[in-house]
Amino acid sequence: MMDLAALRSLEAVQAHGSVVAAAQALGFTPSAVSQQIKRLERQSGVELLERVGRGVILTGPGRVPVEEGARIAADLERLETDLHAHAGEVTGDLELVGFSTSMRGLIGPVVADLAAAHPALRIRLRELEPWDAVDEVARGQADVALVHRWGDVVLEIPEHLDRRTVHRDEAEVILRADHPLADRDRLTPLDLADEPWIATPEHTICRQWLSRMYAGTGRLPRIEHVAMEFASHLALVAAGLGIALVPRLGRGPLPAGTTAVRVHDPVPARQTIAIWRHTQARSPAVRAVVDALGAAAERLGS
Repeated sequence: MMDLAALRSLEAVQAHGSVVAAAQALGFTPSAVSQQIKRLERQSGVELLERVGRGVILTGPGRVPVEEGARIAADLERLETDLHAHAGEVTGDLELVGFSTSMRGLIGPVVADLAAAHPALRIRLRELEPWDAVDEVARGQADVALVHRWGDVVLEIPEHLDRRTVHRDEAEVILRADHPLADRDRLTPLDLADEPWIATPEHTICRQWLSRMYAGTGRLPRIEHVAMEFASHLALVAAGLGIALVPRLGRGPLPAGTTAVRVHDPVPARQTIAIWRHTQARSPAVRAVVDALGAAAERLGS
């Protein structure tokens, strides 16, 4: 009988392009991944990998167990979920991934409450950008993800994932209190056309939204400084180095000498969406986590 753990390793090699990258994704050593795949090759009697440049790809026969293994893994996950659903117990290990402000504003408090309410449930947390979080859940590397979607910025969610919008958030422009625009009730991108921005890196959804916010102005935002964390944005604004667009969720108190002003035309709004695999739809643990996130988000909204 084929080893399911070895099939998982083979699938990870296909997804990441090398044994080393697959090992990092799975939390194994490269040697362990290589041994598992060699064991599969001995069992099947065929070569499953071939070297291409510095990486490896699956051979034709190698793709067969990966395709069938994904179907078998989904069936096993569905079976395990049904067993837990019949028992009605919130138990087991669950991996929850989410973006940085959701970690601070939603996930942390929710997981603490769930640990107290369900001692047999173990939740592990990882911070990921939305695109990576969707991919992790889709491939079975995580169980539940919180992702955010800004306006019309594309975030593709595969059909085999279920989803639920748990929170709607808005970002505001953070300025120094002595800035000429700080006393305005609201601002537009045209008002901010010549301002120096502090922004997240180019590959992030937040940066993409900031650029799209300027559509129709004939301008692009003037990015002066780049930092990943919004807490850094606030500190840089307080130092007088520029302005920043910062969501309310997980923002915390503003630094002394700064203020927040709403933006319109367009309003920088985002949805926070929980996603999980359809094969786990009946899982008491998954339902408990998603329901708790939704309830916490409702309390934030009120």
